[in-house]
Amino acid sequence: MDTQENLLALLTAVKNGELDVAAGMERLRDLPYLEMGHTKIDLHRPLRNGFPEVVYAAGKTSGQVVEIFTRLRDRGPVLATRVPEETAVQVLAACPEARHNALGRTLTMGEDRVVCGEGEIGVVTAGTSDLPVAEEALETCRMFGHRAFLVSDVGVAGLHRLLDRIDLLRRARALIVIAGMEGALASVVGGLVPQPVVAVPTSVGYGAALAGFTALCGMLTSCASGVTVVNIDNGFGAACAACRINTLCRQGQEG
Repeated sequence: MDTQENLLALLTAVKNGELDVAAGMERLRDLPYLEMGHTKIDLHRPLRNGFPEVVYAAGKTSGQVVEIFTRLRDRGPVLATRVPEETAVQVLAACPEARHNALGRTLTMGEDRVVCGEGEIGVVTAGTSDLPVAEEALETCRMFGHRAFLVSDVGVAGLHRLLDRIDLLRRARALIVIAGMEGALASVVGGLVPQPVVAVPTSVGYGAALAGFTALCGMLTSCASGVTVVNIDNGFGAACAACRINTLCRQGQEG
């Protein structure tokens, strides 16, 4: 994706005569968005809010996702979420350099261009069944240039498992806490650490869990102050929030 640095380099090259105006116009032709007929890729999004546009693959045909990846392969890192297995197979055939995280249902390409800065984000799950959402969050953090680590299966039914890892969690700049069932883990973590906690309810649980609605309500009514909640199974959205927090921490250090 086009970043502020890329745009500055392009304009500087034109100014210095290293790139003629016609070539510069050709490079700028697709800005601020890339028209593909079925899709308009927002290329200026990184300039506005620091995040590239991410491909939401659910509901798109395999051919559409393949075309998107093919067109974006030279523009920078690419992330797709909620990728069906058949779509992943076709994208990998067209773009062998892409990587499929089957558990997290993501496709990534151009990871070698991602530079991770200071600070880490911790991703915590109540149970192993929450790992698909956790993997989505981890992949998003890493593709956006933020280091992230996973602490899995430390739910409230065995609280000693969480307490054994509490020192590690307190080193993170932000925590993403993922839980289904009654969603209590977010309140517990929020009462133990000073960092911002982004809670993710998951659709894991028996009948009265109501496909995540019970966990959502439990997290929204958390007795731990300052817990922020995203939508059910939304590991991507939680990662975006945590990355914004870590970015502000970096800017504070630089200032």
